[in-house]
Amino acid sequence: MTYKETLDYLFNALPMFQRIGAAAFKKDLTNTLALCDHLGNPQRAFKSVHVAGTNGKGSTSHAMCSILMEAGYKVGLYTSPHLKSFTERIKINGEEIPEGDVVTFVAQNKAFLEELRPSFFEMTVAMAFWYFAKEHVDIAVIEVGMGGRLDSTNVILPELSLITNIGYDHMQFLGDTLPLIAGEKAGIIKQEVPVVISQTQSETQPVFLAKAAEMHAPIYFADQVFRVKASKPSVSGMQTFEFESNRGIVQYDMDLLGSYQRYNLPGILNACKVLNTLGWEIPETAIRRGLSRIVANTGLKGRWQILGKAPWVICDTGHNEDGIRLILDQIGKMTFGHLWMVIGMVRDKDISKILSMLPRDASYVFCEASIPRALPAAELSAAALGHGLMGETIPDVNDAIGRAKQLAKENDLIFIGGSTFVVAEIENL
Repeated sequence: MTYKETLDYLFNALPMFQRIGAAAFKKDLTNTLALCDHLGNPQRAFKSVHVAGTNGKGSTSHAMCSILMEAGYKVGLYTSPHLKSFTERIKINGEEIPEGDVVTFVAQNKAFLEELRPSFFEMTVAMAFWYFAKEHVDIAVIEVGMGGRLDSTNVILPELSLITNIGYDHMQFLGDTLPLIAGEKAGIIKQEVPVVISQTQSETQPVFLAKAAEMHAPIYFADQVFRVKASKPSVSGMQTFEFESNRGIVQYDMDLLGSYQRYNLPGILNACKVLNTLGWEIPETAIRRGLSRIVANTGLKGRWQILGKAPWVICDTGHNEDGIRLILDQIGKMTFGHLWMVIGMVRDKDISKILSMLPRDASYVFCEASIPRALPAAELSAAALGHGLMGETIPDVNDAIGRAKQLAKENDLIFIGGSTFVVAEIENL
């Protein structure tokens, strides 16, 4: 098969969560373990860092990859979902897996895939492990897809586990309270493997402490070690963060914009500190250069990404309560005339809380991503009206953006988001 035929085969043959939702979710690791066994257990052939959390795990994973690259290591990176291209999910030193390797993996394992019938996600995890082992990476940063305990990535034995934060998302799978959700995320904590928690939260801290004690895993609450004092945009287009330390005020620049990175950065810094104690050599220069070159080194997209000015056009993949709250806080720090929001959501989430958070003085253009999971724009518009949110309904994402641009004045702000899959469909992202 050609690469396109291979992708068409995978998309059609394997149930894909980002397209269809719950029907693609597998509640155990049986398929992943069978796939890994079939491949000769490639997950045992490389060192890894395992990253979970409700928000920030993607940014954190890319940041860790960039820092380790700057420290001179050959670094694998597995993330999901992809925005534009399937190969975004699997990278080594920022380079996406070659299309030829995707074709080879499927061709060599097609009979077994058809016999096992794994989910699309289970297959991509196994492909990533196979590729990282084949290419002899020094270390791989592996982002959890959803939850942790039953996530397909949770067959690795990492050097370090890193959990960013806990919020309300995927509650039909993970539980409807923060301690229950934390319990699922804590499932990545392994026997005697250090774990870093980026954000201390009163409701979840006891869960992590108990799990770490059970596994005899050293645990670090990063925001108690690295205290962010301030964050501000710098003249170089970076985001500058100030920390209080025994050396006085220390600054770090990130090329990921958005002041909400302040919640991710302590975990990243603490993770580097722990890795150094484990024998990895990550000098301060690599940390600083890595943080300032995350986008350049890894190609990360969709995190407070500025697409245009006059008017401002900004997109962000944040899509749950905490993610939207941080986005609105960021918008509140900007100076502009009128706010236009191009918004789409998926149908298997409780959207009422998010709609209740959105500003009523903004103008809306409701749209929908081209996936079966998408909430029809007309339904979203009707639900939004019940929360006092007014606007137009234009289903196609790019037509909706075009309409907002048509209506907006030069000093206005257009925000595009509500769903990862809306951001994924932006042309020229």
